[in-house]
Amino acid sequence: MSMKGILCWLSCLFLSLLNGYSQQRWIVAQDGSGDFKSVQMALDAIKEGNSVPVEVFVKKGIYREVVVVDARKSKIHLIGEDKINTIISFDNHAGTRKPNGDTLNTWTCASFFVYGDDFKAENISFENNAGFTAGQGVALRVEGNRASFINCNMLGNQDVLFLSGSGVKHYFRDCYIEGSTDFIFGAATAVFINCQLHSKKDSHVTAASTNVIIPFGFVFFDCTLTAAEGINKVSLGRPWSPTASVTYIRCWMDKHIVPEGWNNWKNPSNEATARYAEYKSMGPGASVSNRVRWMKHLTNEELKKYTIENILGPWVPEPKKK
Repeated sequence: MSMKGILCWLSCLFLSLLNGYSQQRWIVAQDGSGDFKSVQMALDAIKEGNSVPVEVFVKKGIYREVVVVDARKSKIHLIGEDKINTIISFDNHAGTRKPNGDTLNTWTCASFFVYGDDFKAENISFENNAGFTAGQGVALRVEGNRASFINCNMLGNQDVLFLSGSGVKHYFRDCYIEGSTDFIFGAATAVFINCQLHSKKDSHVTAASTNVIIPFGFVFFDCTLTAAEGINKVSLGRPWSPTASVTYIRCWMDKHIVPEGWNNWKNPSNEATARYAEYKSMGPGASVSNRVRWMKHLTNEELKKYTIENILGPWVPEPKKK
């Protein structure tokens, strides 16, 4: 083989190894000590249609940028160095006029967008800092399927966590989610385990829009519902669509949860179709004696269908503990 042929062969081998090895890892650091200075730059470097996992490690810092996980890129694992001090933040909100003349709305005002499948985030904060009076300001919008969030913060005010994909499934464990109005909302199926849901306004925690053919919407296991000082009139949810599905299982609720528990969004006809349920709620706001008649108190037998396997199907977001 000629020298030219050898060089060509080596070049092809190098490119093959570069594009095909089993795990890629990028480091993001604002001080230039990593591979990239912004999260979006790291995501842009990932090959479209990637078939192997890609890890993006983000060092401490406040990353003021709008980040988009492209639908053509999957299996991205975003890891923050420290969830308190590693923050992706922006101040988009509905009604903001962009330079091109477009006006942001509920679907377009997020700080962080996930369109790709099999996205995973750990130890990081997603924030919309548009302010308490800005209206809708989404911190995290998830459209792709099988997204999981472990030990993350979702920070903001109105409409913070938008799970917008109908029929897709997500998983949250040990997360802190705060907001003012409808701060967990959308059409997806999502499991929340040991999360804190913190209300910053007398309003509503959830606004699910579950399709009638989807058996599970938002299911909260062993979560804690808290509120800022002076907040004392919060509902567990109101239906963004008539067939909204939300269930709280063994959740601790502070006194800010209203005795009736749920809200029909000023539409009595929703009471015949909304799928709201609780099982063994605990705490000052958990008394079921004054709950609305149209919510369901799950029996031990009915609880049996609320397993991770039934809700999420064959997808296993975390290995089972032995």
